[in-house]
Amino acid sequence: MAYYIDLFSPETYLAFSNSNRDISGFKEHRRGIAAEIKPGDKFICYMTKLSRLIGVLEVCSNCFIDNHPIFTQSNDPFLVRFHVSPTVWLKPEKSIPINNDISWKRLSFTKNLSLNSCAWTNKVRGSLTKLSDEDGEYLEKILTAQNKELKNYPLSTADEKKFSPSLINSEAGQIAVSIPDDENRSFHRHGVGTEHTRIQSLLAKIGEAMGFRIWIPFADRQYVSKIWTPIDDKILLKHLPLNYNNVTLRTIENIDVLCIRRNAIIRAFEIEHSTSIYSGLLRMADLMSLQPNLNIKAHIVSPFIRRGKVLQKISRPVFALMESGPMSESCSYLSYDTITELGAEKNLSHMNDSVLENYAEYAQESDF
Repeated sequence: MAYYIDLFSPETYLAFSNSNRDISGFKEHRRGIAAEIKPGDKFICYMTKLSRLIGVLEVCSNCFIDNHPIFTQSNDPFLVRFHVSPTVWLKPEKSIPINNDISWKRLSFTKNLSLNSCAWTNKVRGSLTKLSDEDGEYLEKILTAQNKELKNYPLSTADEKKFSPSLINSEAGQIAVSIPDDENRSFHRHGVGTEHTRIQSLLAKIGEAMGFRIWIPFADRQYVSKIWTPIDDKILLKHLPLNYNNVTLRTIENIDVLCIRRNAIIRAFEIEHSTSIYSGLLRMADLMSLQPNLNIKAHIVSPFIRRGKVLQKISRPVFALMESGPMSESCSYLSYDTITELGAEKNLSHMNDSVLENYAEYAQESDF
């Protein structure tokens, strides 16, 4: 009997948990290794992103090829398969963190490392990596014991977020994507000054005056509320009234300011005060790639000194070859001075949002 690592992402963990749990699958490039695995061998199951040991599967067959969807809704890439029998399968909060004292000091690939070291990850970088007999037997032992004791290892807030599948459909099937976590963004952006907050508040005020409902990321609201107070509680949205998939919504909700009318985004603003210009552009590009048919006017807002860099980055090839069309045609530049001037306009409430086009600069029209 031999032991092998079987890697699961949070998405494939959920898919296997919701299946009959009698088939484990691997990608095509693992076929050669899979051919060496025999009935009676065992898979030690490990969940990536959470770095947790989650189960033991006994192999009940030789490998076979089958692409019937199990782990994704279509075009399942895990087509090199085994019939298996789970002897241990733990819920997320009962799974064992790899850096727990139970295992760290006993495994051959971690015992000589500090808890902060990542050197051990080579051992679990790919599915079907063979474990030493001693490591395999020990991991099976502690997982079997945990299956009886069910000690609790609570998930952090960050861990829980990883169980919201970030999958998009493409011609090649479902693809897992990463949505950057911006939970610490306010600390970095507001800790160095108040210009970001001032411009964000002005954009909210301008949008409100033009008849829009406003969305601001939850992490920024405590700062904005010190400068801008909406005229009624319906202006600042508590939830996005948009019928998009989870991945799109998670992208949209982190955009600095959204102007919304009749449940549609009309204008989107990303403020780049001192952070990398790419962060705002990438968020806009994510939105346009996820929803290529949306007709949204997007704006990068920054100090005038950054104007040239913004327009130059908008014209980069990666943003020029998008399915929705070149970003340079749909995303423009607005300066802080422009927003300040517009925010001071006495007749703002009699204007509509098209006035922004009088101030916006597009890369293909600008000499930068």
